[in-house]
Amino acid sequence: MSKVIIIGAGAMGLAAAYQAATEGHSVEVLEAAPEPGGMAAHFDLSGLSIERFYHFVCKSDAPTFQLMEELGIGDKIRWKRTTMGYFTGGRLHPWGDPLSLLKFPEVSLISRLRYALFAFVSIRRRNWPALENEPARTWIEGWCGSDVYDRLWRPLFHYKFYRYADDISAAWIWTRIKRLGKSRKSIFSEQLGHIEGGSQTLVNALRQGIEALGGEIKCSCPAERVMTEAGRVVGVRTPHGTLRADAVICTAPIPLVPDLVPDLPEDLLARYRSIENIGVCCLVFLLNRSVTPHFWVNVSEPGIEIPGFVEFSNLRDLENTVIYIPYYMPTDHPKFSWSDDELLGEALSYLQRVNPEIQREDVCASHVGRLRYAQPVCTTGFAARIPPVRTPIDGLQIADTCFYYPEDRGLSESIRLGRAMGQNISP
Repeated sequence: MSKVIIIGAGAMGLAAAYQAATEGHSVEVLEAAPEPGGMAAHFDLSGLSIERFYHFVCKSDAPTFQLMEELGIGDKIRWKRTTMGYFTGGRLHPWGDPLSLLKFPEVSLISRLRYALFAFVSIRRRNWPALENEPARTWIEGWCGSDVYDRLWRPLFHYKFYRYADDISAAWIWTRIKRLGKSRKSIFSEQLGHIEGGSQTLVNALRQGIEALGGEIKCSCPAERVMTEAGRVVGVRTPHGTLRADAVICTAPIPLVPDLVPDLPEDLLARYRSIENIGVCCLVFLLNRSVTPHFWVNVSEPGIEIPGFVEFSNLRDLENTVIYIPYYMPTDHPKFSWSDDELLGEALSYLQRVNPEIQREDVCASHVGRLRYAQPVCTTGFAARIPPVRTPIDGLQIADTCFYYPEDRGLSESIRLGRAMGQNISP
């Protein structure tokens, strides 16, 4: 039995800890925040326990379903028919199914037909390496034409990736299209899921499972440095002292790794430093009226500087309306330093453009969550830049959300990779 330290108590770290504990290892999880869960953790929004960053479940999320069954909460998945919208041309249009696409008036009929073929082929495509070195821009333009890209895609990429927008890998966007496309009851009906009680239900079950197996989660206990001797890990230094370890699994954001593990070879440290991230200011509104009938609304409209918003209460049944508005941006962008009030005021004005009936008095509560490392920048050739999970230091594994590539961030990928690292601990 090995003494294993997991750095980070997000979904990946908790899944790794749970798997390591089931394998018979002695497990400690170190978390800098005062509570476990990371991006899956909840907060109190005027009496409502809700995720800091929205989560949903797709029908292809097998690792989530398997883990929940093992934890005894397999009956907590709830499925609901959801819809998408597109706000462009000053109007909210239905989106996301063949009939809505054919009726969409903002691009030509031939462009709509090309778009339909593009979506159909993307959902059924099985392999991604051929897309790895092609920019999403040229891939989409090749299938759909430049008018579709300029009208429907360019603003989404710009307000997600800014200066990196024209070089985002086609493989990355393909997996997003495919995952949502596979979560359909029929070609006319999208069906997404959520965990009853929110993602905190899974976080709590993982914590209980880890502790039942003898593991320990130490919150408000950041890792400062992974300690090594003669090419292998021996412990982790924290503000409270150094903890001995035979193996370490690090799930901290990759930009933090060079300071956490300076003993890694310089060429490997350079690979970690080459991976860039976009930050996010994720705004949450609690409203006393609905904005749209849709779960997800993409936005392509002059003067609205967000890629879209999520009306989460159209997936999870709640007494009030809950809206998530993610402001993705480089952390050197001026808006990343705006006050909460400035961001909330601008975002509310966007919602009012979508639905003019929304008034300031409809806001019951609001919140701004900020992350400096929210979205890896998956440019062309990204797969070749991702370091191996198992490092040259014996007993040390390192991964964060960029290791899901070409899959996007999500609970299911966190669980899959976390459990794989828990299984691969050196004896």
